[in-house]
Amino acid sequence: MSRFNVKKVAVLGAGVMGAQIAAHLVNVKVPVILFDLPAKEGSKSGIAERAIANLKKLKPSPIGVADDVDLIQPANYEEHMKLLKGCDLVIEAIAERMDWKLDLYHKVAPFIAKHALVASNTSGLSITKLSEALPDAIKPRFCGIHFFNPPRYMQLVELINTPTTQPEVLDQLETFVTAVLGKGVVRAHDTPNFIANRIGIAGMLSTMKQAENFGLNFDVVDDLTGKKLGRASSGTFRTADVVGLDTMAHVIKTMQENLNEQSDPFFANFGTPKVLQKLLDLGFLGNKTKQGFYKRVGRETMQFELASEDYIPAGGKADEVYGRMLKKPAAERLKLLRNAEGKEGQFLWAILRDSFHYAAVHLEHIADCARDLDQAMRWGYGMQQGPFELWQDAGWLDVAKMVQEDIDAGKALCKAPLPKWVFEGPVAEAGGVHTGNGSWSASQAQFVPRRVLPVYERQIFPEKLLGETNLPDWQTAGTTIAETKALRTWTLDDGSEGPSGKRVLIASIKNKMHAISPEVMEGLMEAVDTAESDFDGMVIWSGDSPFSVGADLEATMPAFVIGGADAIESIEQELQNLMLRLRYAQVPVVSAIHGLALGGGCEMAVYSARRVAHMESYIGLVEVGVGLVPGAGGLTYIARRAAENSATSTGKDLLPFLTEGFTAAAMAKVGTSALESRKLGYLLESDIVVAHKDEVLFVAINEAKSMAASGWRAPLKRSFPVAGRSGQATIKGSLVNMRDGGFISEFDQYIAGMIANVVCGGDVDAGTLVDEAYLMKLERKAFCHLIAHPKTHERILGMLNTGKPVRN
Repeated sequence: MSRFNVKKVAVLGAGVMGAQIAAHLVNVKVPVILFDLPAKEGSKSGIAERAIANLKKLKPSPIGVADDVDLIQPANYEEHMKLLKGCDLVIEAIAERMDWKLDLYHKVAPFIAKHALVASNTSGLSITKLSEALPDAIKPRFCGIHFFNPPRYMQLVELINTPTTQPEVLDQLETFVTAVLGKGVVRAHDTPNFIANRIGIAGMLSTMKQAENFGLNFDVVDDLTGKKLGRASSGTFRTADVVGLDTMAHVIKTMQENLNEQSDPFFANFGTPKVLQKLLDLGFLGNKTKQGFYKRVGRETMQFELASEDYIPAGGKADEVYGRMLKKPAAERLKLLRNAEGKEGQFLWAILRDSFHYAAVHLEHIADCARDLDQAMRWGYGMQQGPFELWQDAGWLDVAKMVQEDIDAGKALCKAPLPKWVFEGPVAEAGGVHTGNGSWSASQAQFVPRRVLPVYERQIFPEKLLGETNLPDWQTAGTTIAETKALRTWTLDDGSEGPSGKRVLIASIKNKMHAISPEVMEGLMEAVDTAESDFDGMVIWSGDSPFSVGADLEATMPAFVIGGADAIESIEQELQNLMLRLRYAQVPVVSAIHGLALGGGCEMAVYSARRVAHMESYIGLVEVGVGLVPGAGGLTYIARRAAENSATSTGKDLLPFLTEGFTAAAMAKVGTSALESRKLGYLLESDIVVAHKDEVLFVAINEAKSMAASGWRAPLKRSFPVAGRSGQATIKGSLVNMRDGGFISEFDQYIAGMIANVVCGGDVDAGTLVDEAYLMKLERKAFCHLIAHPKTHERILGMLNTGKPVRN
């Protein structure tokens, strides 16, 4: 099969989903044309143009860098149909109306390139029926593609074939969606609402029904069904508001119109809940109309009450006893909930039982295997464990017996028994649906392995499900070189030379949130020594997100209490020495970044020779939030980069090149994506941004090998000019205006002034040449001064206690 090369994509439909799909394509550098109907007034492409402009206003932002929306090419069906001939992939994303979609297919079909793939983005319409409107020449290249909203952030994409879809088309599209768009793909059968929404909406309907049965308010239900239950923090009703109550109603309607008692024994429960119907009648559609199940009144959150058809105060919490229950091991947890006397515990058992019941009954018809169902619920609905995973974790047969007893007693949503495979045969013998031999396929009556595609070779440690014992664990994989409680150094190389002839050492921090403690510093120093003596490169990668949240504050404060500022200065100097050791190592050091890289984590990244970052990485110097300045070389880096950038300009004024870095540090600004972090200077144009989180390690290892193979050498130490007193004066003048305008506090101004002193080089003339050691000394002095400040103590304690910055 030849390589499917997507050089340009057309998105048909500039609505909410179409525009955001186009935005994400731009995020990953894929040229895209966004089509919509011709406008009746002004520019014929006005509808698409307005949709593109509106992308800049959306929160969370669908675009990595706001100005990149201008890279989306607007078009309309009247003037620009010929542009479709230059597109390799056409994604239709118009409104969920079968007749509209079919009409559009008739219009665009003559203009689609002979090699192009065509996909319909729909949340549940029949893909097979849609395909019938296409010419026979296009049908083999047509399938369904279901992005979850918002497309940039949601990992799940469902692919749905038709009887005429060529198998290689799905393989090609899965490869593109995985590696280029960074998504997790599941293949769904062409059934109403596919997998995630079929299971998810049934679960939400069950939750709403059981909430009504047990008399629980929305706020209590959301408290119970959010993080405490291992699900998205928004819970159930807040999630509905975010998705849009009209969208939820549409998905429910799809189930109502396309299912019946024969095809789904739970059909009687698919009626639109009374409270949802009332909100729809009132035009309260959730966040998009600023009121739904909840609304904000000033600073207060209110929740809708059906009886009064008005809003009442929200903020209620569940009984703490159930929070404690939900922290128990799975088997103990479910038994406690099933036997609970309180209505909140009975409610939790009821919705979990319903989810197990529904998933088991429908697995055969909606998914190839249990893996696709559980992954769909993880990626599409933010569950830590899919329903089958939790069931298996709690003891397969024990839970099955409890569920079946409730069915027999008439407590379940319907009388349909659990399938025979639950109790008999391979699943019962294996203790669950996920095994080292694969996951259970009810339709094939056997365990099936994961799909084998070349793209998945890039995922060295793919996200695995409970029971998939055949997949490697990064915490124990490879060959361990050295290991302490804080750090493991290891390699995936077996000692023989690979294709590049190069071997790479991997350093993985084990501390909570991968914080940099003195033990980590010592371990990383030793790792560089080992890499220089026995390897050709080194990668800093710690598996799960985050990359690192910086210095370990809890380890630092006792040192300050015992040894005062001198002890802190010693720790800071060790941190700075580590950063310089990374920068000037005699092998390339590559930071492989996923998630947060804050404070010292950011400094560790910028002092590496190269960075490979997942697109959803959030990088920044945030020490101001705890009343400190960056003290491990972050400010020195800002000053050096300003000098390096200035050297490429004809102007001699350093200040314009310093402003962005100073502002980012002084305002504790964090890049909202790896793309924005480039704008802030924390990533360089030479650094690599990877769309899929599970490919970061693969790319980083190969980058280190490539750098070594190309004769990489560490940079030479050199002096560079600073902005001096005049630069400081200019910056501090602007800080006074910000303080007087109420934008920053007096203490913020004080800290920012200290940052300005460091990045400008202290009390020297503009243009004075300094080195990194000189600036790092200024950093340490400022850091140690601030750590003794009472207002800094307030900020540190506030962060440790609440996890949120204190503004004082």
